[in-house]
Amino acid sequence: MLREISDWLESTMLSDWFISQGVWSWPMSESLHFMGLCLLIGSVGLVDLRMLGMAKGISINAIHKLIPFGVGGFLVNVTTGTLFVFGDADQYIFNDAFRVKLVFLLIAGINVLFFYSTAFQKVKALGPDDDMPLNVKLMAGISLACWIGVICAGRLITFYRP
Repeated sequence: MLREISDWLESTMLSDWFISQGVWSWPMSESLHFMGLCLLIGSVGLVDLRMLGMAKGISINAIHKLIPFGVGGFLVNVTTGTLFVFGDADQYIFNDAFRVKLVFLLIAGINVLFFYSTAFQKVKALGPDDDMPLNVKLMAGISLACWIGVICAGRLITFYRP
C-alpha cells in the first residue's frame, strides 16, 4: 500500500512541477523551510519558555503577540514540506525518521489544541510576574520537546535513506 501511495505522489502534477523547476527548487524550498522553522520556534519557543518561568516580567499577552509569526512559519513549513514529499515520495514515505517527525507534529498539534481549549484564558489573565499553573508548564514542556523532536527527526531524514 505504501508503494502505491508513493507512486501516486510522484505521478502528480505537483511532483512534476516541483521537479521541473530545476536544480534550484529543492535548495530554495529547503531555505524557506528553515526560515519557516525559525519563525515557528522563535515565537512558539519563546511563549513556551515564558510559560515555563523564564522572562518573568513580560506578560504572556505581550509575548503571545508573536504567535502569528509562528503560524506563518508553520504554513511555510507545511507548504515546503508538502513539496518535499511530492518531489521525492520514496525518501519520505518509507523513512522512519519522517514518520517520527509526523508523530511529534501530531503530538504538538494535539497539545496546542488542548492548551487553547483548556488553559489559555486562565493564562491570559495572569500578571507578568505570576507563576504559571503546573498543567500549563507541562503543556509548555511538551510543546518544546515536540518541536525539538520535529527538528531532530527532520534533520535525520537525510541520513536515513530507505
